[in-house]
Amino acid sequence: MAKQKLYAGTKLRELRRKVNLTQREFAQRLEVSLPYLNQMENNNRPISASVILALADVFGFDVTELATGDSARLVSDMHEVSVDPIFGDDAPPLADLRMTANNAPGLARAFLKLHRVYRETHERLASLDEALGREDSSMQSSPWEEVRDFFHYCDNYIDAVDHAAEQFSKGSEGRMFDHSIEALKAIGVIVERKAASALRIYDPQKKTLTLSTQVTESTATFQILIQLALLTQNDLLDATLDSARFHTPAARDIAKLGLANYFAGAALMPYTTFLLSAHKNRHDLEVLADKFGASFEQVCHRLSTLQRPDQRGVPFFFVRVDQAGTITKRHSATSLQFARFGGACPLWNVHRAFETPGRFLRQLAETPDGKRYFCLARDVTKSGGAWGAPVRRYAIGLGCEMRHASALVYTDDLDTSANGTCEPIGISCRICERRNCHQRSVPPLERDLQVNPNKRGILPYQIN
Repeated sequence: MAKQKLYAGTKLRELRRKVNLTQREFAQRLEVSLPYLNQMENNNRPISASVILALADVFGFDVTELATGDSARLVSDMHEVSVDPIFGDDAPPLADLRMTANNAPGLARAFLKLHRVYRETHERLASLDEALGREDSSMQSSPWEEVRDFFHYCDNYIDAVDHAAEQFSKGSEGRMFDHSIEALKAIGVIVERKAASALRIYDPQKKTLTLSTQVTESTATFQILIQLALLTQNDLLDATLDSARFHTPAARDIAKLGLANYFAGAALMPYTTFLLSAHKNRHDLEVLADKFGASFEQVCHRLSTLQRPDQRGVPFFFVRVDQAGTITKRHSATSLQFARFGGACPLWNVHRAFETPGRFLRQLAETPDGKRYFCLARDVTKSGGAWGAPVRRYAIGLGCEMRHASALVYTDDLDTSANGTCEPIGISCRICERRNCHQRSVPPLERDLQVNPNKRGILPYQIN
């Protein structure tokens, strides 16, 4: 039987750091080349017998620790955790667990700790549910969150639906409102506009689609296209939903409506035509809205979906925020990702859009990781349709990494070079590393705090 090779790069690296030697110095003491040591530390090569002897002779290291470390226990523990039903078909294979335990033991321990906390929380909530007499005590994401994650991990681009919408748009010749009505008539559906309590009401028995007279033509067109997708693209939508394997019927229903909305946006602004026009007009949002008969928000959202593999547009992030700072829509094709919980950073210009209605706000921003972005923000108002009816107000944020900023007409008079001044922004206070932010609401989770009762700075505590 062949002798098992010894891979213990993490232990070897820990010993080197313990004796405070660089890789070059350590390699010289072990009488091996620097590349060979590097390969052993990264588990690309096993530790040789001569190195094992040198570890014992030169450093007095107990070489049995190389083979009896806690990697085996980590693999065993992670394997036990990975069979938890929460992972479903996504449970990592044993080979990946071994690689993690050998190369990243800190990550493995964090994974185990996270699962332990999850199980403890789950058990406490289940006990509380039982005490309250609830039958449904399972812990899972809400249907809304599940659908949000579905679109996020699809990069907010659904290829089959996008192509189907683009195919439908052919022949509209800029008359999408009439084109969509004619498409509904072809399947026996009559469209009428009346004073109604809802934007869109479809009666499947009478095969009539009623649109409120209070909505604009762009909104009416969008609603017609949504209904058209639900009626004519049902098989395509269901096939997409089947592959997603949602946990609840409610999540599937929400996602189906989301896909119908996606079809509507992709038909109103067909991919290839819209992409070419966006480049030609340097992403002038008002020009694009007028050209395609869409709203400002619809144009911004569509720009964030232009991620077709062979025809990628500028990678944008898109977000919609209400007056309380709650993010109600989010997507990012950039490295900037929004916090899953809580609001966006208050230093971001999207929050100031409410103070300057009808105006574009521009911002050059930098996140704690050193990434630089151009951010554009403007408020949008959605009328209630009658005197005294509540008016909905949102702020729309759209942006891209600074290396793409020259493709936007909004940056012509700004210094977007490396010398340009950027405002510091973060993702969420709980994970932001900035120590002296004057708008910090809560301390960062991963930092220790010092509280000095005799000294008060910007914050009532100091972040270590």
